[in-house]
Amino acid sequence: MSVTIVSDKNLHFPVLIDEVLSIISPQNGGTFIDCTFGQGGYTKKILEFPNTRVIAFDRDSESIKVAIKFKQKFKNRFEFHNKKFSEIDSIKLPKKINGIIFDLGFSYSQIKDKSKGLSFNHKGKLNMKMGHNKVSAHDVINKLQAKDLEQIFKYFGDERNAKFIAKKIVKERGINNIDTEYLVNLINSTKKNFTKKNKATKIFQALRILVNSEISELITALSKSSNLISNKGIIVTVTFHSIEDKICKFFFNTISTYRSVSRYLPLNRNKELAFSILNKKVITPTNKEIKINPPSRSAKLRSIKRTNAKKIDTNFLYRKFKNLLEIEKLSQKL
Repeated sequence: MSVTIVSDKNLHFPVLIDEVLSIISPQNGGTFIDCTFGQGGYTKKILEFPNTRVIAFDRDSESIKVAIKFKQKFKNRFEFHNKKFSEIDSIKLPKKINGIIFDLGFSYSQIKDKSKGLSFNHKGKLNMKMGHNKVSAHDVINKLQAKDLEQIFKYFGDERNAKFIAKKIVKERGINNIDTEYLVNLINSTKKNFTKKNKATKIFQALRILVNSEISELITALSKSSNLISNKGIIVTVTFHSIEDKICKFFFNTISTYRSVSRYLPLNRNKELAFSILNKKVITPTNKEIKINPPSRSAKLRSIKRTNAKKIDTNFLYRKFKNLLEIEKLSQKL
């Protein structure tokens, strides 16, 4: 995840909004699911077209405040659920869904919320819980073994110094209470290599992914969405780090290509494809958008369109990322 805001900290800016709208075509009307409602950036733009309806999800309870205002304005055209997007099938959905959108970034309001502890610039207790979860970053840092922390930092943060940082955390936590500021200082003192990013960036990313089960959340949501979307309906994802993009890219490519029962058998060229890829080349923000909203520079947009109504088996997605899912389960030790 990354930040989906403009440099003016009082405004919310949905990344790649023009590109998303051009793909899902809300001007033609229809029902859309906004899986990451947040401050309502995408939803607002969609509902500006009169014959549209949006069903929105967000695990963050703070989004309820924004949703109430939307409900007052758009009445029956807007529906909100304070749920994780992996629970997309837990409510009664209409038979025809024209589009499902995932913006996997987070807003400035979430960053500035000190109680969430998402920023390494804040002081206080580590948290990082986005809603509907029990484990916090404080639990992870202060309770998991060094070998577990190493796995988390290495695979979720791509941190080259994972082993050294993990060992130092375990050593220090026996002496001092490790809060946000202490952890940042500890990381800075451990990582000697030069980097343009804050040295704590990768560790904080890894912790947030684990705390919020972001791997299983995304995999489950994509899997369910692929069988909920209507024929000719579109799924759009906007990702902000390599793990998210890798999952989306693999899933979209796989369900949009010919598949055989066994990898040792020839491909079945007569098999009807379930989806087609709409943009074969990943879409990224323009220089103009990046200038207005620098954090958008890491955004990547991918999209697919349903080409038939046949149910597809998505177990391959869980098998492909089994290793990451197993690491995510380390939180269950807490």
